[in-house]
Amino acid sequence: MKLSILDQSPIAKGRTAKDALNETEELANLAERWGFHRFWVSEHHDSGALAGTSPEILLARLGAKTSTIRIGSGGVMLPHYSPFKTAENFRMLEALYPGRVDLGIGRAPGGMPVASWALSEGRPRNASRFPQQVDHLLMYLRDQADETHPYPNVQAGPVIDTVPPVWILGSSPGSAALAAEKGLPYTFAHFINGDGGRDYMAEYLTGFTPGVQAEKPQNMAAVFVVCADTEAKAEYIAKSFDLSLLMLLKGEKSSGTPSPSEAEKIELSNFEAEQIKENRKRMIVGTPDLVREQLQQFAADYQTDEVMIVTITYDQDDRFRSYELIQSLGLHEKRSPDS
Repeated sequence: MKLSILDQSPIAKGRTAKDALNETEELANLAERWGFHRFWVSEHHDSGALAGTSPEILLARLGAKTSTIRIGSGGVMLPHYSPFKTAENFRMLEALYPGRVDLGIGRAPGGMPVASWALSEGRPRNASRFPQQVDHLLMYLRDQADETHPYPNVQAGPVIDTVPPVWILGSSPGSAALAAEKGLPYTFAHFINGDGGRDYMAEYLTGFTPGVQAEKPQNMAAVFVVCADTEAKAEYIAKSFDLSLLMLLKGEKSSGTPSPSEAEKIELSNFEAEQIKENRKRMIVGTPDLVREQLQQFAADYQTDEVMIVTITYDQDDRFRSYELIQSLGLHEKRSPDS
């Protein structure tokens, strides 16, 4: 099994976005040392809890600070942008770090509606364009724009001899079907949607049509994980994220990931307690032995040999320790420098 990391640059309550970005850089270096396969960063807007707004810029920094681990976007929210500019951004990254860059794309807004309006300067966001945008992006990346393309004579620079692979990211049957139709790798965000993903992945695998990038399907699934030395410690740490997800559901503006001690003091209604239980479907929480067992089952359920891990904690040391314990489980195949 390959193990990878999606880091959302979480901001702990009382700390700053700059702190979170520095932690992302430190974690990328540790992930490379520990042998994780990929290190992806996300795109979120107008968030007090997550600092990653521009994966392209952050990847430029991470590429310079690492040497072998694959780096990528998890992902660029393509409906906000032009495929041409996205192709240029990732051709630039590929030119700087050849053979190490992944271009993960999605159609989600990555924030509340007001942020989408601000990104488009008031123009309506049209996610229905996404399939066509994917086609145009692939054409620009591969210099294959033809008469079907609105701008057949323009070339995305810099002109290079390698192509960053495009991944479709999603949490719905539509994204799985699109990835299968376009012949692209697919990542299911189980950490966003804990229901239906196994069926959607099965449909992707059976419906895959070879495309310009791949002859056979390539798939991955991403899940929240908190691993600690004891079950009590893991459960205590996870209380922070339980509360964060609950606040998000209630539409409350976040000032950062709360501490476990703050979360423990909250008196939960029956509805809130049930919602936390429901959210735990998106998480794996426990000791190394339990996490090993559940990651193996998770990979089997999703018919994949690669799992991407998302860990958000209040304390940086707890987050880093969780990843350190996971890498010590002996689950993942060691990454070679040219893989």
